[in-house]
This record gives sequence, C-alpha cells and structure tokens, in this order.
Amino acid sequence: MNPVHLQTLLAIVDEGSFELAALVLGISPSAVSQRIKALEREAGRVLVRRTSPATATDAGEILVQAARRMRLLQAETDAQLHGRLARVPLSVAVNADSLATWFRPVLADVAGFGDVTLRLQIEDEAHSLALLRRGDVLGALTREAAPVSGCESLPLGVMRYLAVSTPELRDDFTRGGELDWAHMPTLRFGPNDALQDADLEGRLDGSVRRRRNISQIPSSEAFVHAARVGLGWALLPELQAKDLLDAGELVTLDEKVLEVELYWQRWRLESELLERLTCSVAAAATPLSTSGTAPGS
Repeated sequence: MNPVHLQTLLAIVDEGSFELAALVLGISPSAVSQRIKALEREAGRVLVRRTSPATATDAGEILVQAARRMRLLQAETDAQLHGRLARVPLSVAVNADSLATWFRPVLADVAGFGDVTLRLQIEDEAHSLALLRRGDVLGALTREAAPVSGCESLPLGVMRYLAVSTPELRDDFTRGGELDWAHMPTLRFGPNDALQDADLEGRLDGSVRRRRNISQIPSSEAFVHAARVGLGWALLPELQAKDLLDAGELVTLDEKVLEVELYWQRWRLESELLERLTCSVAAAATPLSTSGTAPGS
C-alpha cells in the first residue's frame, strides 16, 4: 500500500479530523480525502468513520498500527543515515496513579533521548491493552501478564493500595466500633476505575443495600486532595498515602491491602528508542518491587 496514504490515515486518527490532518500534513482537505478514498478502494474496506472526532474502523485500525510501525522505523532509519535524531513520537498508555508517583523519572530520561517527543495517554491499567491492540500506543502499563500478539511483556512489580480517609470522616461513619461502609462517602477516579468497582469486597456483605454518595475526581492530584479534605474515603497508592498517613492527615480504615501487579507491554520491534524507553520504565519501577507494610491507623 502507498506509504503516503497510510501516513495520511494515521494523521486523521491522531488529529481527529480530515481538516486538522490537512494542516499537519501541509495539504488541502480535499487532498486528504482523495488519499483516503484511494486507500479504501485498495483495501476494499471503509477505513475511517466520518464522525467527530474521526476514528478508524476495525479494518482501519490494522492499517493504523502498520503506519505507526512504519513511521517509527523510518524515523530511526533517517536518524542513522543522516546522523541526527528525527522527531519520533513515543506513544505510551499509563495509568494516572503511576504517572503521579513512580513513572515520573521516565519523563526526565526521555528528555535526554534527543529530539524525541513523548505522547502519554491516561488510561486505567485494566483497560490500556485496548490501546496497544489498536496500535494507538507503542507501549502500555497493564495488569495483564500475557503479551498481546506482536508484543513483549515485562513484569514491573506491585502497586499497593490502602483504604484511607480523614480521621473525622472515619469517626463520623463508625457505628458501634464498626465502619459503616455502605453509607460512607466514596471517591472514584472515573468510569473506568476498576479498583473502585470492587472496593467493598470483603468489607461489606453483598446482600446489604448500598446507599453511597460517590464523588468522581478524574485527576490524581485532585483525588488525593479530595481525600485530604474529607470529601470521601479512597483507595490510594501507598506511595502517595505514606506521607499523609505519617502526618496524621489521613488514616487507614482497615488492614486490607490491595496489591495490583503491573506489567510493561511493548511492540516487538527492533527499535533502539523502544529499548531505551523500556529500560527507563523498568528502572523507574524499582519502588514497586520493594514490599512494604501497611502503615497503621
């Protein structure tokens, strides 16, 4: 297939419209449309949903993945041939908790790679593989150990989560020495917050009717702040909660520790940049391999 047509398809998916893709490519929207029509004729399939934003169909996603691989390999080939680094976007899916804690050194490492751009997509670690399968990212943090077809999987360690709240909120919802889990206000990160989906397992009998007030806070920093001011109780990474627990701003609500194993999955490509990124992620994840003891309440 025509590489120019493939890169045009990739630009539409990345930018979300034919018009924005035209601006990025420096051509007219009609030229973009003609290229996609030619590619669809060659493939014998509709490749782009003409929606807002524009998205790839199932057939289009296969070609998008091929286009990303082609762009990365072409950029690295150019760098070797011309003795310079091309602008290579490294697309990565990362969960908000990791980005707010142990993943941050990766940003500094990538800054030292040269003329390389990093494109992060925030996604719950239970759902990030969908981005990898579609070819939207080159690597992803995930809970799944089994590698996606065409990918490699590297174990990173364990994220430990504690149930915490302010001392005042805990006291307000303690009845006869027991926490009233069914009615205590709760914090959720977002609709894909898989941790909170099962937050009451082992804490509340399933037959008990739940009348919880749930606040949704889709920002890691704001999520911690909401817990600190008593908007609700939360499952926080131990890495985030430790200093607040030591200071007495938060307390643990029980001794239960939720452990989430994390894996780094990446495309199986002969790519120096992906190798360097993988080494950076593995090094940054060192705190995850250190087992700890849940702080006391």
